[in-house]
Amino acid sequence: MNSYPVASIDLAALKHNFDRIKQLAPTSRIISVIKANAYGHGYAEVANVLTDSDAFAVARLVEGIQLRKSGITHKIILLEGVMTAAEIQLAAQYDLSPVFHHRSQIQLLSTPLTKPLQFCWLMIETGMHRLGFAKTDVAELITTMETSEAISGDVGLMSHFANADLVGDDRNQQQLDITLHCADKQRCEVSLANSAAILSFPASHQQWLRPGLMLYGVSPFDDKTAVELDLKPVMQLKSVLTAKQTLQAGDQVGYGGDWTATKVTEIGIVSIGYGDGYSRYLSNAGQVMINGQRVAVLGRVSMDMICIDLHTCSDADVGDEVLLWGGEQLPVEWLAKQANTIPYELLCQLNPRVRREYHHGQS
Repeated sequence: MNSYPVASIDLAALKHNFDRIKQLAPTSRIISVIKANAYGHGYAEVANVLTDSDAFAVARLVEGIQLRKSGITHKIILLEGVMTAAEIQLAAQYDLSPVFHHRSQIQLLSTPLTKPLQFCWLMIETGMHRLGFAKTDVAELITTMETSEAISGDVGLMSHFANADLVGDDRNQQQLDITLHCADKQRCEVSLANSAAILSFPASHQQWLRPGLMLYGVSPFDDKTAVELDLKPVMQLKSVLTAKQTLQAGDQVGYGGDWTATKVTEIGIVSIGYGDGYSRYLSNAGQVMINGQRVAVLGRVSMDMICIDLHTCSDADVGDEVLLWGGEQLPVEWLAKQANTIPYELLCQLNPRVRREYHHGQS
């Protein structure tokens, strides 16, 4: 018998989304972003499907080491780079490729390494105001990196869009112009385009793409669905109805009694909660699918359970499967709006207590 909750991961959909990127930018190389456990989908399982990637990107050293230990041999980029002499030694040991975004990291290049780093990147600040060097420092820093004995491979130029999901926003062009000006002067390859830019801003594609969200079949735009973008949702989060209750008018549901029945109402209890990573902000706001019907989440999300309204679904019974998000029936993008958040957060906060189940087109 299957244990619930479970995140059902469609690896065929993942491959479809990767192929969609290749269609959109056939001459660019692809850095598949699989940080945060591949947005909750599983590092190694995703990497082992996306073998046509030219590189993978994670945020931190520990993620890169985990990928290496799972047998991944592709180039692996550390988007936050390394922070100490011990970390740069480990990056060299595991053939990881740091992004350098602060002078303290450049200083680490004087650390004696057992072997040089390969395929490193310099982050340039172009408008996000988060990580990166000023454009006026790029020439000096590229020279420092290219002449360092700690680096034997090429050095690329990387930046990050702040507003790529706002199609046609002038700030996107400004960020691209700054990046290309620096790259042309230094004869560097560029990585700038994220999922939204890949889909809507072809001029940004350049030599290297960094798709993240779209790989997992989720739209980066508020006004377009994944289906409209020819993306296939990869994850369906599912659980099971574990109990039913009949409420009388005036009965309250859950902690704080935040939902009160106004008439005789049948409710169901579903095995999922914030202890699994199901957002508490879906309290009295979310919906689920059961037996082909959308029904409301009632009261507060608790650690292990939610309550749902069954008054329109009287045939539901204990043991019935409940879809919490996924597919065209209940897109994670829509549910994120109900929680006043973004789909990234819902996907990434699913924790290891939720079992991952992998398949190729069979849910």
